Amino acid sequence: MSDFVYDIVVLGGGPAGLAAAVAAKKKGVDRILILERDTRLGGILLQCIHNGFGLHHFGEELTGPEYAGRFVKEVQELGIEYKTDTMVLDIASAGKKHVSAINTKDGLMDIEAKAVILATGCRERTRGALVIPGTRPAGIFTAGAVQRFVNIDGYLPGKKAVILGSGDIGLIMARRLTLEGVEVKQICELMPFSSGLTRNIVQCVENFNIPLKFSHTITNIHGRQRLEGVTVSAVDKKRKPIPGTEEFVECDMLILSVGLIPENEIATDCGVFIDSITSGPVVNEKMQTSVEGIFACGNTVHVHDLVDFVTAESIRAGNSAAEYVQGKVVKQPKRVIVRPGNRVRYTVPQYIDSDKTDSPVSIMFRSTDVYRTVQITAYSNNSIIKSVKKRIVRPGEMQVFELAPEQVAKLTSEITVSIEIPEEDID
Repeated sequence: MSDFVYDIVVLGGGPAGLAAAVAAKKKGVDRILILERDTRLGGILLQCIHNGFGLHHFGEELTGPEYAGRFVKEVQELGIEYKTDTMVLDIASAGKKHVSAINTKDGLMDIEAKAVILATGCRERTRGALVIPGTRPAGIFTAGAVQRFVNIDGYLPGKKAVILGSGDIGLIMARRLTLEGVEVKQICELMPFSSGLTRNIVQCVENFNIPLKFSHTITNIHGRQRLEGVTVSAVDKKRKPIPGTEEFVECDMLILSVGLIPENEIATDCGVFIDSITSGPVVNEKMQTSVEGIFACGNTVHVHDLVDFVTAESIRAGNSAAEYVQGKVVKQPKRVIVRPGNRVRYTVPQYIDSDKTDSPVSIMFRSTDVYRTVQITAYSNNSIIKSVKKRIVRPGEMQVFELAPEQVAKLTSEITVSIEIPEEDID
């Protein structure tokens, strides 16, 4: 006998989980529960005090806490239940879903649900994943950890900083630390291009005259008790350090902004198929995973650069979970596989189950490099389904490719999304 019974349980109270819960509630599902392991709802947005959020979804520029606050307020007004300080342990996915969770108030709980939405977000890649040589002194942080220290806790972890990686959080923290009086010596990026948004490069780096070195990485860390400096080296086309290019940079703080990894231990344990490229669940156009009744959205599926995209995707997941609970989902005999083609790193969704839809199907993807004056083309059975021109595509900026209902109806067993360069532009 379960301790609690709900229609939908949402794992994660960040922007993805909040938007999914609100969408499901508006779709007519009454018994919804959000489980959040932090002390309050809002997720990572609570420490993102800079503006730039909400331009797509709300049509105005908001800070992270303001954006989250609007959804938290809506959750409360709609009467959606939530439990904070709660850790989810696992999901039993056979038949009805049973979510095991624990907190100090309720103890160990067995929560029964007809559907589960995974909105667990992602975590930062650490020094251990990079295998940087050197000692292990104090003063080495991930960009998100420094952001929390400065924006939430009010601590300044150092006075002279070097940032490895040009992810969005690292770029934003370069500006934030500069405004707090920290000397940001330089930003080193292994790749010949930035992994962050162009607007963050301009607003956070160029406008503050912070050196950004592409094709550079850190090859040694110096210091015993406290970080004293790092060795920066240039790398070749194979990303190997070039001997003789070493430069010692004095600093007492090294900030790592080297990528995010979707949190999917719970998904893996309950049998959800994981995409080897995105490290997130394989999903269809309704954001349902390989396990029937388990949906996923937000950064747990693939890492987004804009929270507005997270919201749009999560609303789709919430609506789909509601339809599943209400018995409105009809199994389709045909499955269309979505494949990444030339110059495309991955696609989400990975497959389309319905050839009859009233709304467009959005395919999200990232390019493998920076390409200019290109055409994004979708092929099915050697026929062009849709083609659009783009002035520039970058790996740091996610692309959204929409197929209209009549185009979805033309799909056969497979669709390939490619980035094509005119022959005269190919070197």
